[in-house]
Amino acid sequence: MSDIEQIEAEVLTAINGAGDLAALDGIRVAELGKKGRVSGLMKTLGGMDPEERKEMGPKLNALKNRLGDAIDARKTTLEDAELDARLASEKADLTLPPRPYRTGTLHPVMQVFEEIEEIFGAMGFAVAEGPDIEDDFHNFTALNFPIGHPAREDHDTFFMTPDAEGERKVLRTHTSPVQIRTMMSQEPPIRVIIPGRVYRNDWDATHTPMFHQVEGLVIDKVSHMGHLKGCLTDFARAFFEVDEVETRFRPHFFPFTEPSAEMDVKCDRSGGTVKVGQGEDWLEVLGSGMVHPNVLRNCGLDPNEYQGFAFGMGVDRLAMLKYGMPDLRPYFESDVRWLSHYGFTPWLLPSLSGGLS
Repeated sequence: MSDIEQIEAEVLTAINGAGDLAALDGIRVAELGKKGRVSGLMKTLGGMDPEERKEMGPKLNALKNRLGDAIDARKTTLEDAELDARLASEKADLTLPPRPYRTGTLHPVMQVFEEIEEIFGAMGFAVAEGPDIEDDFHNFTALNFPIGHPAREDHDTFFMTPDAEGERKVLRTHTSPVQIRTMMSQEPPIRVIIPGRVYRNDWDATHTPMFHQVEGLVIDKVSHMGHLKGCLTDFARAFFEVDEVETRFRPHFFPFTEPSAEMDVKCDRSGGTVKVGQGEDWLEVLGSGMVHPNVLRNCGLDPNEYQGFAFGMGVDRLAMLKYGMPDLRPYFESDVRWLSHYGFTPWLLPSLSGGLS
């Protein structure tokens, strides 16, 4: 037992020289494990006489504790060094383009949102936003929806449980309530686009219960259908990235516009794809019209002084048309393979000068 100091010196030297956690653990097992050298010395206490045991017991326990503390301290040092090495080797420069590896992509819907905002932003439109949960006035009444209209029924719309006053809030069925909020809070002239989520009780390959819209609103004293047609034709040309696009406006009915029209673009449907700007087929892409006088009155504007136009388009459907996606449902399934295939590099922002897509 006279060599306790020698054993301690040897073990401490080995501990300080351990280059990694595996080597350190090997020293712990060899010295303090069940079959280790120090543990072997502890077992000899049972064969000693009481006086010798009284002397050697505290010395061996102190040795065991000192070696254990030294191992713990060395372990902390090695773990810190290992973490520093990993942080140094695994750091990523987020200012660099994500090549050769793509760890994330921008969803096609978000890409199309950015493209639309870039196009209308260049025309002088600002962006307006509003709540997803609306009341009846902003979602229906102010927009000239009559009592008994199908959109007011549960089979078309998601209604909330009635509140204490008996009013049922609604998940907005369009972004048009933001038009109402804008006209009631701003003095004309107004020129805004309204991107956002909307909700309707529908689900199949071309309809989802939550989808995305962009609407536009212009209110002033001089705008007319000619301005509406020019604005939307310029949008279609820029969005589909073609030199020329032929559009037509078909009479339609919307409660909040009069006259109302759906806009089609000329396209080619051959080969299983839609090519805008060529061919002899037509494709409906959005709805539009002059703001109904009743809507202006409901917002406190005099229709004898102010007029304007509005339009709305489904972002999910525009993404399908432009980028060749056959089904809406994978948009919301979070399949990494689908996102990797159809996603966009988030650092490459759309621009009219450099290209949208």
